Amino acid sequence: MRIRKQTGLGRVSFLGMALALLLASLLQACTGNGAVNEPAPTPAASPRGGIGGDPSTGKDDKIKVGFSMDTLKEERWLKDRDLFKAAVESLGAEVVIMAANGDDAQQISQAETMISQGVDVLVVVPHNAEAMAAIVKKAHSAGIKVLAYDRLVKNADIDLYVSFDNEMVGKLQTQAITRLVPKGKYVYIGGADTDNNAHMMKEGVFTILQPSIDKGDITVVYDQWTKDWLTANSLANMRAALKANGNRIDAVIAANDATAGSAIEALKEQGLAGRVPVAGQDAELAAAQRIVEGTQTMTVYKPIKRLAEKAAELALKLAKGESAGADRKVNNGKIEVPSVLLPPIAVDKTNIDDTIIADGFHSREDVYKNVKK
Repeated sequence: MRIRKQTGLGRVSFLGMALALLLASLLQACTGNGAVNEPAPTPAASPRGGIGGDPSTGKDDKIKVGFSMDTLKEERWLKDRDLFKAAVESLGAEVVIMAANGDDAQQISQAETMISQGVDVLVVVPHNAEAMAAIVKKAHSAGIKVLAYDRLVKNADIDLYVSFDNEMVGKLQTQAITRLVPKGKYVYIGGADTDNNAHMMKEGVFTILQPSIDKGDITVVYDQWTKDWLTANSLANMRAALKANGNRIDAVIAANDATAGSAIEALKEQGLAGRVPVAGQDAELAAAQRIVEGTQTMTVYKPIKRLAEKAAELALKLAKGESAGADRKVNNGKIEVPSVLLPPIAVDKTNIDDTIIADGFHSREDVYKNVKK
Protein backbone atom coordinates (compact mmCIF):
# COMPACT_ATOMS: atom_id res chain seq x y z
CA MET A 1 0.00 0.00 0.00
CA ARG A 2 2.78 2.38 0.76
CA ILE A 3 4.47 1.74 -2.52
CA ARG A 4 1.20 2.23 -4.43
CA LYS A 5 0.59 5.57 -2.69
CA GLN A 6 4.03 6.90 -3.54
CA THR A 7 3.62 5.85 -7.22
CA GLY A 8 0.30 7.76 -7.50
CA LEU A 9 1.84 10.91 -6.14
CA GLY A 10 4.69 10.58 -8.68
CA ARG A 11 2.18 10.37 -11.53
CA VAL A 12 0.32 13.46 -10.32
CA SER A 13 3.62 15.35 -10.05
CA PHE A 14 4.67 14.24 -13.56
CA LEU A 15 1.35 15.33 -15.09
CA GLY A 16 1.59 18.71 -13.41
CA MET A 17 5.05 19.30 -14.77
CA ALA A 18 3.95 18.29 -18.27
CA LEU A 19 1.01 20.70 -18.17
CA ALA A 20 3.28 23.52 -17.00
CA LEU A 21 5.73 22.88 -19.81
CA LEU A 22 2.91 22.80 -22.39
CA LEU A 23 1.51 26.11 -21.12
CA ALA A 24 4.95 27.74 -21.24
CA SER A 25 5.47 26.48 -24.77
CA LEU A 26 2.15 27.94 -25.93
CA LEU A 27 2.90 31.30 -24.34
CA GLN A 28 6.32 31.39 -25.97
CA ALA A 29 4.85 30.63 -29.39
CA CYS A 30 2.52 33.62 -29.26
CA THR A 31 3.38 37.16 -30.36
CA GLY A 32 2.34 40.30 -28.55
CA ASN A 33 -0.95 40.49 -30.46
CA GLY A 34 -1.76 36.85 -29.95
CA ALA A 35 -0.80 35.66 -33.46
CA VAL A 36 1.23 32.49 -33.73
CA ASN A 37 4.61 32.75 -35.52
CA GLU A 38 4.85 30.78 -38.75
CA PRO A 39 8.10 29.25 -40.02
CA ALA A 40 9.91 31.34 -42.66
CA PRO A 41 8.88 30.39 -46.21
CA THR A 42 11.38 28.70 -48.52
CA PRO A 43 12.60 31.12 -51.24
CA ALA A 44 11.00 30.45 -54.60
CA ALA A 45 13.09 29.49 -57.59
CA SER A 46 13.66 32.28 -60.11
CA PRO A 47 12.78 31.95 -63.81
CA ARG A 48 16.46 31.26 -64.52
CA GLY A 49 16.36 28.31 -62.13
CA GLY A 50 18.27 29.94 -59.28
CA ILE A 51 17.08 31.10 -55.90
CA GLY A 52 15.53 34.55 -55.74
CA GLY A 53 17.74 37.11 -54.05
CA ASP A 54 14.87 38.78 -52.14
CA PRO A 55 11.62 36.82 -51.61
CA SER A 56 9.77 39.97 -50.51
CA THR A 57 10.37 41.67 -53.87
CA GLY A 58 10.48 38.64 -56.11
CA LYS A 59 13.79 39.71 -57.64
CA ASP A 60 15.70 37.09 -59.60
CA ASP A 61 19.35 36.23 -59.19
CA LYS A 62 22.01 38.18 -61.07
CA ILE A 63 21.24 38.79 -64.75
CA LYS A 64 23.87 37.58 -67.20
CA VAL A 65 24.48 39.60 -70.39
CA GLY A 66 26.27 38.12 -73.39
CA PHE A 67 28.26 40.64 -75.47
CA SER A 68 29.25 39.31 -78.91
CA MET A 69 31.75 41.68 -80.55
CA ASP A 70 33.00 41.81 -84.10
CA THR A 71 36.55 42.91 -83.26
CA LEU A 72 38.92 44.35 -80.68
CA LYS A 73 41.56 45.30 -83.23
CA GLU A 74 40.54 48.97 -83.29
CA GLU A 75 40.92 51.47 -80.46
CA ARG A 76 37.26 52.39 -80.61
CA TRP A 77 36.03 48.85 -79.82
CA LEU A 78 38.37 48.44 -76.87
CA LYS A 79 36.65 51.47 -75.37
CA ASP A 80 33.20 50.01 -76.07
CA ARG A 81 34.14 46.74 -74.37
CA ASP A 82 35.45 48.38 -71.21
CA LEU A 83 32.64 50.94 -70.94
CA PHE A 84 29.88 48.41 -71.58
CA LYS A 85 31.33 45.98 -69.03
CA ALA A 86 31.55 48.72 -66.41
CA ALA A 87 27.99 49.87 -67.15
CA VAL A 88 26.49 46.38 -66.87
CA GLU A 89 28.33 45.64 -63.63
CA SER A 90 27.32 48.99 -62.12
CA LEU A 91 23.69 47.90 -62.62
CA GLY A 92 24.29 44.72 -60.62
CA ALA A 93 24.50 42.30 -63.55
CA GLU A 94 27.35 40.29 -65.01
CA VAL A 95 28.65 40.18 -68.57
CA VAL A 96 30.35 37.58 -70.75
CA ILE A 97 32.36 39.13 -73.62
CA MET A 98 33.65 37.37 -76.73
CA ALA A 99 35.26 38.97 -79.80
CA ALA A 100 35.63 37.28 -83.19
CA ASN A 101 38.06 39.75 -84.81
CA GLY A 102 36.25 39.84 -88.13
CA ASP A 103 35.55 36.11 -88.47
CA ASP A 104 31.86 35.45 -89.20
CA ALA A 105 32.00 31.73 -88.37
CA GLN A 106 33.77 32.41 -85.11
CA GLN A 107 31.30 35.11 -84.09
CA ILE A 108 28.38 32.76 -84.74
CA SER A 109 30.12 30.00 -82.76
CA GLN A 110 30.83 32.35 -79.86
CA ALA A 111 27.23 33.57 -79.79
CA GLU A 112 26.00 29.96 -79.76
CA THR A 113 28.29 29.29 -76.80
CA MET A 114 26.81 32.20 -74.86
CA ILE A 115 23.28 31.03 -75.67
CA SER A 116 24.13 27.53 -74.39
CA GLN A 117 25.61 29.07 -71.23
CA GLY A 118 22.21 30.58 -70.46
CA VAL A 119 22.71 34.30 -70.85
CA ASP A 120 19.54 36.27 -70.21
CA VAL A 121 20.03 38.71 -73.09
CA LEU A 122 22.42 38.77 -76.05
CA VAL A 123 24.01 42.02 -77.21
CA VAL A 124 25.59 41.83 -80.68
CA VAL A 125 28.02 44.00 -82.62
CA PRO A 126 27.82 42.11 -85.92
CA HIS A 127 30.75 41.79 -88.28
CA ASN A 128 28.37 40.72 -91.03
CA ALA A 129 24.93 42.28 -90.82
CA GLU A 130 23.34 39.40 -92.74
CA ALA A 131 25.18 36.43 -91.22
CA MET A 132 24.14 37.18 -87.64
CA ALA A 133 20.45 36.79 -88.49
CA ALA A 134 20.85 33.05 -87.79
CA ILE A 135 21.97 33.83 -84.24
CA VAL A 136 18.90 35.97 -83.59
CA LYS A 137 16.70 33.03 -84.51
CA LYS A 138 18.65 30.65 -82.25
CA ALA A 139 18.56 33.08 -79.35
CA HIS A 140 14.81 33.53 -79.68
CA SER A 141 14.32 29.74 -79.76
CA ALA A 142 16.08 29.67 -76.38
CA GLY A 143 13.88 32.47 -75.03
CA ILE A 144 16.70 35.04 -75.18
CA LYS A 145 16.15 38.55 -76.55
CA VAL A 146 18.73 40.21 -78.79
CA LEU A 147 19.95 43.81 -78.85
CA ALA A 148 22.00 45.06 -81.82
CA TYR A 149 24.74 47.35 -80.51
CA ASP A 150 25.91 50.17 -82.79
CA ARG A 151 25.44 48.05 -85.94
CA LEU A 152 22.11 46.75 -87.18
CA VAL A 153 21.53 43.04 -87.84
CA LYS A 154 19.75 42.68 -91.19
CA ASN A 155 16.75 40.50 -92.05
CA ALA A 156 16.10 39.33 -88.51
CA ASP A 157 13.50 39.86 -85.77
CA ILE A 158 15.86 41.94 -83.64
CA ASP A 159 14.27 43.09 -80.39
CA LEU A 160 16.13 46.41 -80.15
CA TYR A 161 18.77 48.48 -81.95
CA VAL A 162 20.88 50.98 -79.99
CA SER A 163 23.31 53.16 -81.92
CA PHE A 164 24.11 56.63 -83.10
CA ASP A 165 22.31 58.20 -86.02
CA ASN A 166 24.70 56.82 -88.64
CA GLU A 167 23.07 58.59 -91.54
CA MET A 168 23.67 61.84 -89.66
CA VAL A 169 27.35 60.88 -89.32
CA GLY A 170 27.68 60.95 -93.11
CA LYS A 171 25.77 64.22 -93.32
CA LEU A 172 28.01 65.90 -90.75
CA GLN A 173 31.14 64.77 -92.59
CA THR A 174 29.90 66.06 -95.91
CA GLN A 175 28.60 69.36 -94.59
CA ALA A 176 32.03 70.08 -93.08
CA ILE A 177 33.91 69.25 -96.29
CA THR A 178 31.55 70.97 -98.73
CA ARG A 179 31.84 74.19 -96.76
CA LEU A 180 35.56 74.10 -97.53
CA VAL A 181 35.32 72.61 -101.04
CA PRO A 182 31.96 73.51 -102.65
CA LYS A 183 33.27 72.47 -106.06
CA GLY A 184 35.79 69.87 -107.16
CA LYS A 185 36.77 66.22 -107.38
CA TYR A 186 35.77 64.07 -104.43
CA VAL A 187 36.97 60.65 -103.29
CA TYR A 188 34.77 58.49 -101.12
CA ILE A 189 36.49 55.70 -99.16
CA GLY A 190 33.67 53.60 -97.72
CA GLY A 191 33.68 51.08 -94.90
CA ALA A 192 33.09 47.34 -95.12
CA ASP A 193 30.29 46.39 -97.49
CA THR A 194 29.12 43.81 -94.91
CA ASP A 195 28.57 46.51 -92.26
CA ASN A 196 25.12 48.09 -92.41
CA ASN A 197 26.47 51.21 -90.68
CA ALA A 198 28.78 51.79 -93.63
CA HIS A 199 25.76 51.82 -95.95
CA MET A 200 23.85 54.21 -93.69
CA MET A 201 26.80 56.61 -93.46
CA LYS A 202 27.22 56.54 -97.23
CA GLU A 203 23.54 57.32 -97.66
CA GLY A 204 24.03 60.38 -95.45
CA VAL A 205 27.09 61.46 -97.44
CA PHE A 206 25.34 61.29 -100.79
CA THR A 207 22.17 62.92 -99.47
CA ILE A 208 24.26 66.07 -99.01
CA LEU A 209 26.46 65.61 -102.10
CA GLN A 210 23.73 64.82 -104.63
CA PRO A 211 22.44 68.37 -105.27
CA SER A 212 26.00 69.53 -106.03
CA ILE A 213 26.62 66.46 -108.16
CA ASP A 214 23.44 67.19 -110.11
CA LYS A 215 24.57 70.78 -110.72
CA GLY A 216 27.98 69.59 -111.90
CA ASP A 217 29.82 71.36 -109.09
CA ILE A 218 31.10 68.14 -107.52
CA THR A 219 32.28 64.98 -109.23
CA VAL A 220 32.89 61.80 -107.24
CA VAL A 221 35.89 60.43 -109.13
CA TYR A 222 36.45 57.41 -106.89
CA ASP A 223 34.00 55.49 -104.69
CA GLN A 224 35.03 52.17 -103.16
CA TRP A 225 34.27 49.99 -100.11
CA THR A 226 37.04 48.95 -97.74
CA LYS A 227 36.88 45.18 -97.35
CA ASP A 228 36.68 44.19 -93.67
CA TRP A 229 37.60 47.76 -92.65
CA LEU A 230 41.27 46.82 -93.11
CA THR A 231 43.60 49.82 -93.42
CA ALA A 232 45.72 47.98 -95.98
CA ASN A 233 42.67 47.93 -98.23
CA SER A 234 41.76 51.58 -97.67
CA LEU A 235 45.39 52.57 -98.37
CA ALA A 236 45.29 50.64 -101.64
CA ASN A 237 41.99 52.36 -102.51
CA MET A 238 43.38 55.83 -101.93
CA ARG A 239 46.54 55.12 -103.89
CA ALA A 240 44.37 53.88 -106.76
CA ALA A 241 42.23 57.03 -106.59
CA LEU A 242 45.27 59.29 -106.77
CA LYS A 243 46.82 57.34 -109.62
CA ALA A 244 43.57 57.30 -111.65
CA ASN A 245 43.24 61.08 -111.30
CA GLY A 246 46.86 62.15 -111.65
CA ASN A 247 46.85 63.29 -107.99
CA ARG A 248 44.22 65.92 -108.84
CA ILE A 249 41.91 65.32 -105.85
CA ASP A 250 40.14 68.13 -104.02
CA ALA A 251 38.52 66.38 -101.05
CA VAL A 252 38.25 62.99 -99.32
CA ILE A 253 35.43 61.61 -97.19
CA ALA A 254 36.41 58.42 -95.36
CA ALA A 255 34.07 56.09 -93.48
CA ASN A 256 36.07 56.15 -90.24
CA ASP A 257 39.29 57.50 -88.79
CA ALA A 258 41.30 54.41 -89.64
CA THR A 259 40.41 54.71 -93.33
CA ALA A 260 40.99 58.48 -93.10
CA GLY A 261 44.45 57.72 -91.75
CA SER A 262 45.16 55.52 -94.76
CA ALA A 263 43.96 58.26 -97.10
CA ILE A 264 46.26 60.77 -95.42
CA GLU A 265 49.18 58.33 -95.64
CA ALA A 266 48.63 58.02 -99.40
CA LEU A 267 48.30 61.81 -99.72
CA LYS A 268 51.53 62.26 -97.77
CA GLU A 269 53.33 59.99 -100.22
CA GLN A 270 52.39 62.49 -102.94
CA GLY A 271 53.13 65.60 -100.87
CA LEU A 272 49.44 66.41 -100.52
CA ALA A 273 48.82 65.79 -96.79
CA GLY A 274 47.30 68.88 -95.20
CA ARG A 275 46.43 70.34 -98.62
CA VAL A 276 43.44 68.09 -99.33
CA PRO A 277 40.60 68.15 -96.74
CA VAL A 278 39.85 64.73 -95.23
CA ALA A 279 36.87 63.74 -93.05
CA GLY A 280 36.69 60.71 -90.78
CA GLN A 281 34.64 59.50 -87.83
CA ASP A 282 35.05 57.81 -84.40
CA ALA A 283 37.30 60.45 -82.79
CA GLU A 284 40.24 58.06 -82.44
CA LEU A 285 43.31 59.50 -80.74
CA ALA A 286 45.39 59.36 -83.94
CA ALA A 287 42.65 61.31 -85.74
CA ALA A 288 42.43 63.90 -82.98
CA GLN A 289 46.20 64.35 -83.24
CA ARG A 290 45.99 64.72 -87.02
CA ILE A 291 43.26 67.35 -86.63
CA VAL A 292 45.35 69.58 -84.36
CA GLU A 293 48.38 68.96 -86.58
CA GLY A 294 46.41 69.98 -89.67
CA THR A 295 46.39 66.84 -91.82
CA GLN A 296 42.80 65.72 -91.05
CA THR A 297 39.99 68.22 -91.30
CA MET A 298 37.38 66.73 -88.99
CA THR A 299 36.02 63.64 -87.32
CA VAL A 300 32.59 62.72 -85.99
CA TYR A 301 32.58 62.10 -82.26
CA LYS A 302 30.15 59.52 -80.97
CA PRO A 303 30.22 59.65 -77.16
CA ILE A 304 30.71 55.92 -76.63
CA LYS A 305 30.16 56.14 -72.87
CA ARG A 306 26.58 57.28 -73.51
CA LEU A 307 26.06 54.44 -76.00
CA ALA A 308 27.49 51.80 -73.65
CA GLU A 309 25.47 53.00 -70.68
CA LYS A 310 22.23 53.25 -72.66
CA ALA A 311 22.75 49.80 -74.21
CA ALA A 312 23.49 48.26 -70.80
CA GLU A 313 20.38 49.86 -69.28
CA LEU A 314 18.14 48.67 -72.12
CA ALA A 315 19.68 45.18 -72.27
CA LEU A 316 18.70 44.64 -68.64
CA LYS A 317 15.19 45.88 -69.37
CA LEU A 318 14.90 43.35 -72.19
CA ALA A 319 16.14 40.59 -69.87
CA LYS A 320 13.45 41.52 -67.33
CA GLY A 321 10.72 41.68 -69.97
CA GLU A 322 10.30 45.43 -69.55
CA SER A 323 9.65 47.99 -72.29
CA ALA A 324 12.76 49.66 -73.71
CA GLY A 325 10.82 52.80 -74.62
CA ALA A 326 12.35 53.03 -78.11
CA ASP A 327 11.23 56.19 -79.91
CA ARG A 328 12.45 55.36 -83.43
CA LYS A 329 12.18 52.51 -85.91
CA VAL A 330 14.78 51.38 -88.47
CA ASN A 331 13.95 48.94 -91.26
CA ASN A 332 16.38 46.01 -91.39
CA GLY A 333 14.90 44.37 -94.48
CA LYS A 334 12.48 42.24 -92.48
CA ILE A 335 10.91 44.35 -89.75
CA GLU A 336 10.79 47.89 -88.42
CA VAL A 337 13.23 47.47 -85.54
CA PRO A 338 12.54 49.46 -82.35
CA SER A 339 15.55 51.78 -82.12
CA VAL A 340 17.28 54.26 -79.86
CA LEU A 341 19.57 56.54 -81.90
CA LEU A 342 21.92 58.95 -80.13
CA PRO A 343 23.13 62.19 -81.78
CA PRO A 344 26.73 62.34 -83.12
CA ILE A 345 28.90 65.47 -82.92
CA ALA A 346 31.07 67.04 -85.65
CA VAL A 347 34.54 67.86 -84.31
CA ASP A 348 37.29 69.96 -85.86
CA LYS A 349 40.15 72.11 -84.60
CA THR A 350 37.76 74.79 -83.33
CA ASN A 351 35.80 72.61 -80.87
CA ILE A 352 38.05 69.65 -80.09
CA ASP A 353 38.87 71.01 -76.62
CA ASP A 354 35.18 71.47 -75.79
CA THR A 355 34.09 68.01 -76.91
CA ILE A 356 36.54 65.12 -77.04
CA ILE A 357 38.91 66.57 -74.43
CA ALA A 358 36.24 68.07 -72.14
CA ASP A 359 34.48 64.68 -71.99
CA GLY A 360 37.73 62.96 -71.01
CA PHE A 361 37.56 60.81 -74.15
CA HIS A 362 41.19 61.75 -74.76
CA SER A 363 43.50 63.87 -72.64
CA ARG A 364 44.69 67.25 -73.88
CA GLU A 365 48.27 66.13 -73.36
CA ASP A 366 47.80 63.12 -75.66
CA VAL A 367 45.90 65.06 -78.34
CA TYR A 368 48.47 67.88 -78.58
CA LYS A 369 51.63 65.90 -77.89
CA ASN A 370 52.93 66.26 -81.48
CA VAL A 371 52.14 69.98 -81.72
CA LYS A 372 55.07 72.29 -81.10
CA LYS A 373 54.43 74.75 -78.28
